[in-house]
Order: sequence, then C-alpha cells, then structure tokens
Amino acid sequence: MNIYDIKREIEACVDKETGEIIDAAKLDALQMERDEKIENVVLWIKNLTAEAKAIKEERVTLAKRQLAAENKALSLKAYLADALGGKKFQTAKCAVSFRTSQHIEIAEGASIPDEFLKQTVTVDKAGLTKAIKEGGIIEGVALVEGQSILIR
Repeated sequence: MNIYDIKREIEACVDKETGEIIDAAKLDALQMERDEKIENVVLWIKNLTAEAKAIKEERVTLAKRQLAAENKALSLKAYLADALGGKKFQTAKCAVSFRTSQHIEIAEGASIPDEFLKQTVTVDKAGLTKAIKEGGIIEGVALVEGQSILIR
C-alpha cells in the first residue's frame, strides 16, 4: 500500500461528521505503516542524494584527468612537431604528416570593431532579490516565497 492509499484508509477510520475514531487499532497500525513508508522514502532520497554527490565528485575528478591527458597530448604534439621539423613520418603502426592552417591572433589592446564583438547577458538574481527586499519595485520581477524540503 502506498502513502496515498494509507492516507485514504486513515481517513476511513474517522467518522467524517463527528470526528470520532471508528477503529483505533487499525488507525494505529496505519499510522505506523505510514511512518515507515515516509521513513523509507526519506532514506531513499538521502541515498540518491549521496549517490548524485559521489557521481558529481567523480565527474570533477574525471574532468581533471581528462584535462591533464589533453594537455599532455598537446605538449607531446608540440615536442613531436619540433623533433620532426615539418617532415612526414610513417611506420606500420602510425603516420605523422603536417598541413598548413590559419588562426586569428589578437594582440592585447587591439581595437576590435563592434560588429565582431559578442556579449552574453546574465541576470544577477541575488542582486534582484536584495533590491526587492530593500523595497525596490522592478516591473515583471517578483519575490515568490515557496517551501522546500530539507532532509538530513
């Protein structure tokens, strides 16, 4: 039986008109079952939260390892390019060749025309919250009070 069904059964143990308890033993048993279900859901949430945290930490660790491997590969490519001096190299297991490429290099203080500048706009939600709490009125922005669940 799920929590919703238990709630319905609990309501059925109480007379709707008088508020009298019809079956006290069943009501106690249902309350205990409800508490156990709720506890199990809370423990499941805690377990999932811990698992998500562990996955996040592992993702950070793997990202660091990925970056280190990528940087090492770039360093080795530069070392190899210097060693080969632009000449091709080939064996049965690998081949190295070079091609000409172009890229933009922007000197510090360069004057870039506005048509080539990209800007992203982000909203300072913390600043908006502070302004509204201090009595500021901003059209289309409201401080909405909600309720969040806290599990420990």
